Amino acid sequence: MAISGGTLRLSVVIPAYNEAGRILPYLSAITKYLEQRSAPSEILVVDDGSTDHTATVVRRFAGETPWVHLVQLQRNTGKGGAVRTGVRAAKGLLVLIADADGATPIAEIERLEAALVHGADLAIGSRYLASRNAQYRVEARWHRSFFGNIFNWLIQQLGLRGITDTQCGFKLFRQDVAQELFSIGRIDGYGFDLEILYVARRRGFRISEVPINWADQPGSKVRVFRDGLRMLTDMLRVRRNYSRGCYRA
Repeated sequence: MAISGGTLRLSVVIPAYNEAGRILPYLSAITKYLEQRSAPSEILVVDDGSTDHTATVVRRFAGETPWVHLVQLQRNTGKGGAVRTGVRAAKGLLVLIADADGATPIAEIERLEAALVHGADLAIGSRYLASRNAQYRVEARWHRSFFGNIFNWLIQQLGLRGITDTQCGFKLFRQDVAQELFSIGRIDGYGFDLEILYVARRRGFRISEVPINWADQPGSKVRVFRDGLRMLTDMLRVRRNYSRGCYRA
């Protein structure tokens, strides 16, 4: 069974803010999948100061599944802050970051694991690559895909050339790489992905981008225009921080 004990194979970190209405199906899917894999694992749900019943729902679920843990933040810090808290608490040899909405089926982790087996230090899901391959299925609203492609083009011009989808919420890290990168993180909002990938690229870590199946879920908290502009600002901030030596080991 995928229970904690001995050396953990995998830690799944799920940031959650006001997810009481949709986190349970994905939690159930992850636990069933990990039980079938028979590898010691843990799931860390980081409640980012939710104002609904997210903590109650997860705590009740964790009471029946001892290797599911709730990490509760007293105030809303932002997705980046929640993920950073979860990664620092993770004990698995591999660390997966997954969004609470279940847009990416948990079984897609196998594609990312294969990339690590072939030498990558971190593997990130890509909806862009998947949308150009009939083998995969990507269900996204047209305006999100359109503006998402423009955003990714701009991000490539600002320092992440060759990475087609920085914001997909499904990323797998070797444990030591995750701890190193998230120990220096400063971006608390959605732009944390940009920061981690920018620093990883400059520290020489091998990043593999992997096409995955993905389906847009109702209730997204990402506002295309406002959050997109904030993330572009975050990218400029990351470049400035790096030039000032803020990310030195």
